[in-house]
Order: sequence, then structure tokens, then C-alpha cells
Amino acid sequence: MDLHFGDGKPTDEERAAVDALLGPPESSWEGADRSDADLRWARGGRAARDRRDLLLPGLHALNDRVGWISEGGLGYLCRRLTVPPAEAYGVATFYAMFSLKPRPATVLHVCTDLACAAAGAEALCTGVEEGLGSGAGVERSPCLGLCERAPATLAVRAGDPVRTAVAAPATVDEAVRAAAAPDSAPEEPEAVMAVPQAGRDDLVLLRRVGVVDPASLDDYRAHGGYTALRRAFELGPAEVIREVTDSGLVGRGGAAFPTGRKWQATASQPDHPHYLVCNADESEPGTFKDRVLMEGDPYALVEAMTVAAYATGAHKGYLYLRGEYPRALRRLEHAIGQARARGFLGDDVLGQGYAFDIEIRRGAGAYICGEETALFNSIEGYRGEPRSKPPFPVEKGLFGKPTVENNVETLVNVLPVLTMGAPAYAAIGTERSTGPKLYCVSGSVARPGVYELPFGATLGELLGLAGVREGLRAVLLGGAAGGFVRPDELDIPLTFEGTRQAGTTLGSGVVMAFDDSVPLPRLLLRIAEFFREESCGQCVPCRVGTVRQEEALRRIAERTGAAAADDIALLREVGRAMRDASICGLGQTAWNAVESAIDRLGAYA
Repeated sequence: MDLHFGDGKPTDEERAAVDALLGPPESSWEGADRSDADLRWARGGRAARDRRDLLLPGLHALNDRVGWISEGGLGYLCRRLTVPPAEAYGVATFYAMFSLKPRPATVLHVCTDLACAAAGAEALCTGVEEGLGSGAGVERSPCLGLCERAPATLAVRAGDPVRTAVAAPATVDEAVRAAAAPDSAPEEPEAVMAVPQAGRDDLVLLRRVGVVDPASLDDYRAHGGYTALRRAFELGPAEVIREVTDSGLVGRGGAAFPTGRKWQATASQPDHPHYLVCNADESEPGTFKDRVLMEGDPYALVEAMTVAAYATGAHKGYLYLRGEYPRALRRLEHAIGQARARGFLGDDVLGQGYAFDIEIRRGAGAYICGEETALFNSIEGYRGEPRSKPPFPVEKGLFGKPTVENNVETLVNVLPVLTMGAPAYAAIGTERSTGPKLYCVSGSVARPGVYELPFGATLGELLGLAGVREGLRAVLLGGAAGGFVRPDELDIPLTFEGTRQAGTTLGSGVVMAFDDSVPLPRLLLRIAEFFREESCGQCVPCRVGTVRQEEALRRIAERTGAAAADDIALLREVGRAMRDASICGLGQTAWNAVESAIDRLGAYA
């Protein structure tokens, strides 16, 4: 175990940032001034080790205050938490949003992923680099979750407090202005702008977005808020789980595991405490539905988490939120504070003798942390690498205790299950895919945004609502981990079983349309770059395979004929190895989109 601390000393700002999170140090062992008492015994070591999970918030505190993490700042945080510096360095370098090298206090993140790439992100990058000069750093970023407003940028200015500004859809002038003066940047459009159906009476999950004030608990309650939680208390935990099971609700993150079974498995574990984790780290390129829900209806998520925790016997919930979602963070912090102040969270929720509270943990730019066990490691203060299963999270999850993990859309679906009743909810959609589903539509469409339709609607019906443009070349379902379909396959039913039968995947609900103006080989290369960048490197098939996939696609883009055929054969071999032998879904799905483009679209024919 490396206990060596470097020669670097923390600045006053770095000390203040860490102490604001952890409180002042109590002894020189933690970085305080030396005293005679410190020479006789070491104090606080065991308690500090129990706070290892504060490593990620501590790294955020340093990065937010100064703009980067120095050796002295990292060393001071390590002393406070009794974490070996080598381990903390490994954690800090794992996340894309942190820098361990000096950089300007203002950083402009320019999204270069699929939707933004198709909307001219590369030209935007070149323009802002020329416009900003050396006054701010420009970083090419994976998906910022603003796909309905591509191309998108996020400016972050370090300080106390940290300041952020979004420009989307961004021009060079708007992006430069946001980076130069985040405080004076134009106000970001409300979440309702991302919901073309806003205000329709037949909506279920989106019915409050654009209708209620997202900051007002009273407005939320006036529109049916906390009806589901009150019914949950009337039913009791076992009956709540029965309702969720009978509704047929399955996970909306892509795996489609039955939610009721997961809750029952967690609730039945004799080991305590139980934990609830909300996965709000939607990082799949093209996905932004959870962001819209959190920004437009934050109290719904707070209520849904409380219901889930009550049913599964959890008294502590963690909401793991994407680091690229500053507005969602502000909205949720406010909602949780208001709910706590009004008795909807805390030691005695609604006077029912049930204690539950929620803590927000910010991610820092790591797609792999969308995998549930990688997310647990991230919260605990370790590198966000997936764990081998079994044991499964319902047995040994967060902190080694039984844990139920659901994403935002899955949890919000629990509210109509309880207010409508399981039979009425199950009547929506199809027999095997029940309820409403949210779809993130972006790319070559007239009205990009989040759409709500019952399971069973066809891809063509969805694109008809969004207004697909002339010259449709391909549609990507499920994001970078999904698959392409042709324009003549728009009759595919949008259900888990329907897309599976069609040889593709529904995933988390990403629907990206591309017309003839988008160069398909460049798009596939960007997908390969994404997986190579986001691989955690833990297992060889993914660590090596994603690199070989990108290399082969680069060669194919430069050659044709027999050489290209050889590389396509290599791609198939590498793709099969990743699919069969990778530890988690990242490596297992890294070849999907490329394979579908070759086989269904004839990308390199």
C-alpha cells in the first residue's frame, strides 16, 4: 500500500475546499498544525477510513474550486480520508471531467458525439478554439445529454461557487460568450422545450413537465404529487411490491429486468441495512430523457425513490447524477431540501414512523459508471470498474449490503402503477412490454426531443411525430450500444420483444435519424472512438478489442477492395471476442452498431 505523500503543499483554496466538505482537521495526522498530543497517539484513522466514500465528492470539491487537482491538493484530501495517494490518483485519473495537470479556470466542453457530430461539432470546435485563444480551455467531450439541441457546449468556470453555462444549439459566438462570461450567458431553455408533446392530456410520465413549476412542492402536490406515496403507506411494503410485479414493469435502462422481482429479492435479504440507488448517470450517446424528467419534474423522482425504498426496506438512498447535468443538480438539491423541510423525507416521513433520506453523488464523466456495480464502486470511492457477478447487487451491492438499483425512468413509472393500479397500468402497451415508454429522438428530424408512447407503437409512427426529413439514410436504435435499421424497416414495433425479433435492440430508448448528408464511415469511427475512450480497461477483450476495432475502421476509411475485406473479417473476429468474453455490457455491445451498419446498411459495400 503506497502511503507516500509528495512534496506538494495544498494552497489555502484547496484546504478550504476540502475542509468545507469534511470539516476542519482535528490533528496533524489529518493535516492540522502539529501539537504535543499528536506525538503520543494517532487519532481518527478508523473513522477516516470509514469515510472513503467521500473521496469522489472531495475530488469534485478540489476540481470545482481550482479547476484542476494538484499534487498538494490530492495529498491533503488523502490525509484527511487516510486513503493511499496511489489509490486516490487512480480514482482521479479515471474520470474525464477531472484534470491532474494545470488548466485554465474556465473549460468549454464541446460535445463531439453522434448527434452533435452530425450537426457540425468539429467546425464548432475549430471556431471556438480560435475565438477563445489561451483564455479558456476547449475540450472535446463525449455526449453532454443535450442531443435535442445539437451541437451543444457546456462551460465550467472554477471558483466558489463553480459557475456553468450551456450553449445549445451553439454557434461559435454563443459558445465563446458562454465560456467568457458564464454568469451573463443567456438562460438555458426549460425542459419543456425538449418535450414536443408537452401539455397533452394523454401523457403519463411527462404530464407535469411544462405544466408545474419544478421548484414548487405545492404545485407538484396540486397536480397529484405524493398520492402514490400515501397509497404505498396504505398498502404496506409487500403489497407495493405485488402491485409493481403485477404491473409488468421492467427496467427502462436497456436490460428490461422485471422491477418487482428485483425489489422482492432485495426486500427478502436478512442482511441489513438495505440501500436504494437511483442511476441517473445516463451517458449513452443520444439519451437525455432522464435529464428532462429531473429538470422538469424533480419531485416525482424524490417521491418515487421514497416509494421504492419503503417497499424494499431501505432507509438511505443515493442518487448518482451525471456530472454534466448542472441544472438537474440544482433542481434536485432544491427538491430534496424542500421535501426534507416539509416532512416528505427525514426521520418520520409523513408521520408514518418510516425514516428515509436521499444523498446526491455526482459522477465525473465515465460512461462505464452507468453499469450498476461500477456505479457502486464509484460511490464507495474506488475506480468505477464493474464487479464480477455473482454475488448480485440484491445480495451484496453498495457497501456490501443488499441494494436495489433502478434508473430514473423506471422509478418514475412506479408512481402511475400505484395511482392507476396494476391492472390499468398493465393494459397500456403490449402483453410482454407494459406501460408507457420514453424515446429520445434526435438527428435528422424537424422536432427532436423526448416522446412518450405506449409500448407497441412502430418506429415509423414515432418518426412521424418527430417529422423525419427527406433522404433518410439510417436510424440508430439504442445509441452507440444499439444497432442501425434501414428506412424500409420503419414498421418495427417498439417493444423489447419486437426489436429483438427484428435483430436489433430498443436499449434505453434512443432513436437517432441520419440523412444522406451524414458520412456513415465517419459516424462508425466516432462510435469506435467512444468505446475505446470509455473502456475502463479492466478486462483484456474490451481493453484491446475496442482499440483494434477503431484501428480497423480507420484503415477501412482509407482503403477499399481486398484490404478492406480483410479488415472487415478482423472486425468480426474482434467483435465476437468482445461480445463473448467481456466482463460487462460495454465490451459486449461495442461491436453491435458497427456490425449492423455492415450487414444491414452495406456501409462498406
